[in-house]
Amino acid sequence: MIVIVLEIKHLVIHNKTKQIVKGISLKIEQGQWMALVGESGSGKSITAAAIGGLLPSGVTLKGGSIIFKRKGEASILGKDISYIFQDYRSAFTPFLTIGKQFDETIRTHSKLSKKDRKAAIFQALKAVNLPNERVYKSYASQLSGGQLQRAAIALALVMKPALIIADEPTTALDSVSAAEVLQLLYKLKEEAGCAILFITHDLRHVRKYADRAAIMLAGEIVEENSIESLFHAPHHFYTKKLFNAIPSLQKTPDRLLDTQKKVLI
Repeated sequence: MIVIVLEIKHLVIHNKTKQIVKGISLKIEQGQWMALVGESGSGKSITAAAIGGLLPSGVTLKGGSIIFKRKGEASILGKDISYIFQDYRSAFTPFLTIGKQFDETIRTHSKLSKKDRKAAIFQALKAVNLPNERVYKSYASQLSGGQLQRAAIALALVMKPALIIADEPTTALDSVSAAEVLQLLYKLKEEAGCAILFITHDLRHVRKYADRAAIMLAGEIVEENSIESLFHAPHHFYTKKLFNAIPSLQKTPDRLLDTQKKVLI
């Protein structure tokens, strides 16, 4: 049976001067990796922020609805919906140990005893290949960037959320670390059965990990389909241009962007 974890209907978002998301609709199923793809300024991150009620000052939801799981609204941030941000360092305050911050999250959303909370934290840290005892007692400044990113993923997963929103989680990482993070997310998705909304502009990652993708352009979803269909038979001109711009060792002058062709002539 198909279970819809998140349904967005005709979402409209404005800032002070213009409409920045223009009536988009999207469904995400349990266990599905959905990619939201587009260039900077297309409305991807604002859409992601709206799901958790995290719109910045001056940006308002003007129309449509966001329906999460069994609830009428996405208001259970941190328990059933978790975020992994591009700036993973901001997930932790420098004044508290990593373990203390994990513990506060679990205490807020559960009635587990202190012993059970610690066991859950150790399990989450172990799942992302971190030395749980040492990281539990450490401050953010005592961990490397890669360790902090893994800890941020563990924090997002510790409550076993139904939906993880990963907003450009690999942008600040080198290619090796990025691959490790995405492989880890994929493994955890398979094991936990959670859904992932993956905000990105990197089509290589989309092709490798996502089940479906929605392409955003200027605040609208211009095309949505399975990964296989999108990559083999894209319909919208913008989707075609995006795919044609993917670097390839076999790229010929015919597949280059117009600006590149002019240089060759």
